[in-house]
Amino acid sequence: MNRIDRIFQDLRATGGKALMPFLTAGDPDLPATAQLLPAIEQAGASVVEVGIPFSDPIADGPVIQASMSHALERGVRVSAILEMIASVRPRLSIGLVAMVSYSIVHRLGLDRWVQQAKAAGFDGFIFPDLPLEESRPAQEAVASAGMILSMLIAPTTPIERARQIAQASSGFVYLLSRAGITGERATLPPDLPQRISQLRQITDLPIAVGFGISNAQQVGQVVSVADAAIVGSALMRQVAQHRQEPPQVMTAQVGRFVEQLAAGLPSKPAAIKR
Repeated sequence: MNRIDRIFQDLRATGGKALMPFLTAGDPDLPATAQLLPAIEQAGASVVEVGIPFSDPIADGPVIQASMSHALERGVRVSAILEMIASVRPRLSIGLVAMVSYSIVHRLGLDRWVQQAKAAGFDGFIFPDLPLEESRPAQEAVASAGMILSMLIAPTTPIERARQIAQASSGFVYLLSRAGITGERATLPPDLPQRISQLRQITDLPIAVGFGISNAQQVGQVVSVADAAIVGSALMRQVAQHRQEPPQVMTAQVGRFVEQLAAGLPSKPAAIKR
């Protein structure tokens, strides 16, 4: 069983929910990312989305755009990211999902990318700019490798199309809490519970909600109706604020922030099996 499937299966069996932070690989540098991943796991994360820096990120707000620009300006390469993941994977039990533009995958070659990412220790992918109508080859390549592919559903997606996206997904469904770009928000959309209820009727996959979640209260609100809360911009803002400090200080500060987010979970997640 894929690690992502096992994590959500274990959580469902115990009534737990997942915290899914997002990290830009290479911000402030790759050694720092390698330190942050174990710290985030210890702080309460079940799955981490690892963003592969891209010059024109899709739907990302200013914080994540700045984070990716920071990494690219320092010459971060995909091959070096895979080497970093391979070096830290033996020390991790959390799931690792690569969020990567499909233009990067296309340039590298789909089969080559999937096999290299699997060998490094990734468990699955999110291709945010891959249209459903063009996703069949990716679905097949990822499934053949025993990995998961989570597709995005927007709040404005008609329910029949949402059904098709869910059927094309594996591991979990990624529901955007709001339209637009990523970024911290003071409140969550009031219709989010209704939207999740609709999705429950068309898929048995876990539902992870992202976009706009930035504190423990919002994490709690999300996981009261969904299976996982995804936090990106708020976390990368913490990284940006502590970039100039010694690595151990930055790691400690980010770890404490993730602990605060995890306080919004209904109960401490069950231990993740290797």
